[in-house]
Amino acid sequence: MSKVKEYSNNDMTILWDASKCIHAGVCVKMLPNVYDPKGRPWIKIDNASTEELKQQIDKCPSGALTYKSNNEEESMNESSVKVDVLENGPLIVKGDIEVTNSNGKKESRAKQTAFCRCGDSANKPYCDGTHIKSEFKG
Repeated sequence: MSKVKEYSNNDMTILWDASKCIHAGVCVKMLPNVYDPKGRPWIKIDNASTEELKQQIDKCPSGALTYKSNNEEESMNESSVKVDVLENGPLIVKGDIEVTNSNGKKESRAKQTAFCRCGDSANKPYCDGTHIKSEFKG
């Protein structure tokens, strides 16, 4: 079971699930004043507006970063499931899904999930970013 870390301000809470992170760097590239992998805490939520944070988190390819409103019940889930094939990278499944692993264990995944296409991930069936090192083409 993974540990999800929470970072809050008055408006929202950012949730980060390290087990889903593929270290694509989208967060750091979009908001370097918020995300500092070497800093502690590594997410400084007060360094951007709520809207800027939402826009960045919505672009997280793995779904490791999600958010919830602190002010109201707000559904962050897609109403349908969509799949994007990233060039030389993972399959990105957007929406709430249930994954049945090879051992029969079921787990729920929300928002976005990155599935390995290269076959080299140490976290199968999920992408761990190894496709970059292995120079996967597809």
